[in-house]
Amino acid sequence: MAATLLDVASTLMLPLTDSFFKRVPSVVLAGFYLGSFYLLSFAVQMLPLSVVYSAWSGIGVLLVAVMSYAIYGDVLRWPAMMGLFFIIFGVVLVNMYTVSQNQ
Repeated sequence: MAATLLDVASTLMLPLTDSFFKRVPSVVLAGFYLGSFYLLSFAVQMLPLSVVYSAWSGIGVLLVAVMSYAIYGDVLRWPAMMGLFFIIFGVVLVNMYTVSQNQ
């Protein structure tokens, strides 16, 4: 979960970097992304990659969409919101039907 939160935080920082011309936000963003992948590397040692990645990216997309609305005022129309629910549904399906190599 921490890997997802770092990924979301770094993605939300993208507008603050001014296309990477602002040094401090750019360095913080890079640190958050590195931290996210570092923590993700531990998760894939315990769970199948498909489960880890689908949860990390799916939850990340949902959180970025919600937080972008709250922070930046981004508007999501109903087809986009429906797409977010499909992403959640897909993550649930992947988690339900993925079998670990250890089983």
